[in-house]
Amino acid sequence: MLGDEKAILEDVEEDTKIQNLGYEQELKRSFGLLGMIGFAFSIVSSWTALGGVLIVGVESGGPPVMIYSWIGVCLFSLAVAYSMAEMCSAYPLAGGQYSWVAVLAPPKIARGMSWITGWFMIVGVLAMGATNNFIGANFILGLANLSFPNYSIERWHTVLLAYCIAALSTTVNIFGPHLLDRVSRFMLLWNITSFVIVVVTTLATNDHKQSASFVFSDFQNFTGFSTGFAAILGLLQSSFGMCCYDAPAHMSEASEMRDASREAPKAIIMAVYISSFTGLVFLISVCFCIGDIETISSSPTGVPLIQIFYDSTGSVVGACFLLSLIVVIILFCSNALLAEGSRSLYAFARDHGLPFSRFFATVNEERGVPIYAILLACGVQIALNSIYFGTLTGFNTVISIATEGFYLSYAMPLLARLIAWCTGDAKPLRGPYTLGRYSIWMNALGLLFLVFTSITFNFPTLSPVDKDNMNYTSAAIGVIALLSLVTWITTGHKAFTGPELAGEVPILDVRLGNMPQEARFDDKKADVVDL
Repeated sequence: MLGDEKAILEDVEEDTKIQNLGYEQELKRSFGLLGMIGFAFSIVSSWTALGGVLIVGVESGGPPVMIYSWIGVCLFSLAVAYSMAEMCSAYPLAGGQYSWVAVLAPPKIARGMSWITGWFMIVGVLAMGATNNFIGANFILGLANLSFPNYSIERWHTVLLAYCIAALSTTVNIFGPHLLDRVSRFMLLWNITSFVIVVVTTLATNDHKQSASFVFSDFQNFTGFSTGFAAILGLLQSSFGMCCYDAPAHMSEASEMRDASREAPKAIIMAVYISSFTGLVFLISVCFCIGDIETISSSPTGVPLIQIFYDSTGSVVGACFLLSLIVVIILFCSNALLAEGSRSLYAFARDHGLPFSRFFATVNEERGVPIYAILLACGVQIALNSIYFGTLTGFNTVISIATEGFYLSYAMPLLARLIAWCTGDAKPLRGPYTLGRYSIWMNALGLLFLVFTSITFNFPTLSPVDKDNMNYTSAAIGVIALLSLVTWITTGHKAFTGPELAGEVPILDVRLGNMPQEARFDDKKADVVDL
């Protein structure tokens, strides 16, 4: 009974925090800490993500760059993760980054800055979902090619299978949201067990391992650029592998995490630590087992990792078994990314940030999930997957957009705090989890890392540069920024509210001093989050 009473009190406390920011707790609570760690780790799943984009690191510096850049990216990502964990503890809202910007930025720029952050955040998570669907389809079709060599993979096969993965994730999100916590806990065990099986089996069966000098010191450069520039390009693989660890922030309110202000920050940080370790061990293992690089990059399966498994085990069945373990993780990751994306859309629509916001902010009372936001997220993922019908380069651009969208959305709340600190508008973050006097310095370190990597995502990856191998990420990001600006001018500056104070007055208006007299609170009323 005491445990039940404690859980009830924690839920009431979390609901009060959310209500003080202007929201009703419409979605059911069921996630515990272990389930949320499993959910976040399944989305980050760095070792499987690194395997999916292995060719990027192989061509841009080879094993040394892959390993050392991973270590560096993980260390700097911890600065970002700790910073976001502190913000999440103070404001456990489904809006995540854009909600934090609305609260923490100087009042005069908070509304516009929050709007831009929301757009980059949503584009990033939806593009990442589309990328994951594509990788899953590629892996499944690669298994088919390995098992039946006469089968030839066509682009339309990949796109249609990606559609099926998106549809499956949508079905689970609508009809099985109550299973997410249990499945997430199971997937944490599956993920770690699969990691151990893959690493041990690959190392044990491979009888033609590379030398230690090849893995840790021999630089490989197939880009046509200088050595230093190629090493910078190699950061893309590591950056893609260490992404999406903000998931608990979006799910802390929306998907019913108990005691979110305490447990969600732990989930964010633990996901990064677990991903850092598994990613490093996986990279070292794979680099020792890589055969001829040209053979691997031109594998008929379309997936270099499948070729490495086959070359190591010498068995079609063995390679299929190892990759099947990863495919299960990718399929759950698709489900988790759709959940995160739909919750982000729901939160942004709730604050009038989308066209037809009232429609997409509707929560189904019976199932306790935003069904229309889920369907919208699925539709956008399918549209992005359709790009592969026309051009491979175009879809590679979507991958870069996904990573850069996330990193820019991570950078905005850190930038907001630093600007507020410089202008004297900074407010303390009064959640249960705090970095104390190290908070600002951690924010600055994380921001520098995010800005640097976001710039590198726009560089071309091959030289000489032409229209076929050009990196169009900068153009795509420019289109997104232009779309955000146009919608802000036409509707956003009038309709967008950001979080609201006790359900009556937008926080952004309060911080600008526009709160009407009838909506003011006196000291005897319920405790309101200090703004």
